[in-house]
Amino acid sequence: MKRNLLAAVCSLLGYYGSAQSGISGELKTEYIPFSSYIRPEDSVKTNSKSSFKRADLNLSIPLSIKKDSSGRIKAWSLMLSGSYAKMTHKDYEKQLFPDQMLNAQVGIQHMRPLGKKWSMMMTAAVGVYTDLDPINSDDILGQGGVLFIRHFNPNLALGGGPVLTTAFGVPMILPWIYFDWKTKGKIKFNINFPEGMEAGYLFSDKFALKAVVNLSGMTVERNKDGKSMLLGYQQITAGIRPELKLNDKLSLRLTGGTALLRSFSENDRKISSIFKDKKIADPKFASTFYAAVSLRWNLP
Repeated sequence: MKRNLLAAVCSLLGYYGSAQSGISGELKTEYIPFSSYIRPEDSVKTNSKSSFKRADLNLSIPLSIKKDSSGRIKAWSLMLSGSYAKMTHKDYEKQLFPDQMLNAQVGIQHMRPLGKKWSMMMTAAVGVYTDLDPINSDDILGQGGVLFIRHFNPNLALGGGPVLTTAFGVPMILPWIYFDWKTKGKIKFNINFPEGMEAGYLFSDKFALKAVVNLSGMTVERNKDGKSMLLGYQQITAGIRPELKLNDKLSLRLTGGTALLRSFSENDRKISSIFKDKKIADPKFASTFYAAVSLRWNLP
């Protein structure tokens, strides 16, 4: 269940890295073609296949930005995010996975310095996590958290704090860890846990080529035999990403590579589910091609 929560919180914290003076955001589309379903009972690759398409939109809208005497930023921002995924399934004896998944949420983010080396980031959001069949009050989940971040230098930060979630049906607190490290110069290396890592070369101010590994996912509530369940989708992708800076406000990213892992995990909405050992592995899919296109912007 930890990965289910991670999938929901990743989009919530997508823009915690820096406060912007204008509206910043990203529009991203992903495509994974049909790949074989691997049966969890015996890890056999079956003739059943599923494809995956997703569109993501994330926006960060500044509400208030102030600087202290040392130039550090204190800011309030409105966060809006939405992910819609469409899956197509072939040759299943019965339907195991949803055809559609929607995660949409709205939240507030607050960032402020705590001395010279520390900062704090607080978030709170509420959203709909649904398979659209149908949408009801059980699909509404709350997320929130507080991160205390230690800035060792401009390129290295480590943080941690509690995250509040209602994904289990009752409010509960889980730990959250944040790690961000990047290098300077033409050769770039960046680790941003839990989102992923990248290594690349900056050919010019306008163009960079990177090797990337990313973790992402979605969470939906669905009714199974009259019982509210949480279904988590996780994927790990790796590939090559050319990045083109179109102007001072827009950048384009193209990614091509492999979907190393795609899996589903299902749990009932109980706190004990997070600690329960599963008797069989989660259902997953064989590795296959992965492609993504994203447009990022930061308006003044």
